[in-house]
Amino acid sequence: MKVRAQARFVRQPPQKVRAVLDVVRGLPANEALQVLQFSERRAATPVRKVVQSALANADNNFGFDADELFLSECYADEGPTLKRWRPRARGRATPIHKRTSHITVVVSDGNEE
Repeated sequence: MKVRAQARFVRQPPQKVRAVLDVVRGLPANEALQVLQFSERRAATPVRKVVQSALANADNNFGFDADELFLSECYADEGPTLKRWRPRARGRATPIHKRTSHITVVVSDGNEE
C-alpha cells in the first residue's frame, strides 16, 4: 500500500530539493527523518515536513506502523517561477527568477496490491 504527501509552492529551486531527495530515497522512514534532521541543506526542512506528513497520513488514514514504512518514491517538480528585476548600471535591469517546487513523498510498506 502506498501513501503520499505533497507540499506545493515551496520557495526552493527543484534542483536543490532533488539533491536532498536523492539522499533519502529508498531509506526506511525513521532513518530518513534522522538524516534530514541533521542535514545542513536548507531544503532538508521542507522535505522533512513532507515525510512527517506522509507518515501521519499512513498512521491516521490506514493504521500503518511508521517503523515498517520506507520512502518508495520522492520527487520534486517545478512550480511557478516568480519573476523579479534587479536594477543595474546605466538604467538597465536584469531578471531574477525565484523558482518554486512541488515536493511529493510516497511511503510504502513493501506489500504491493
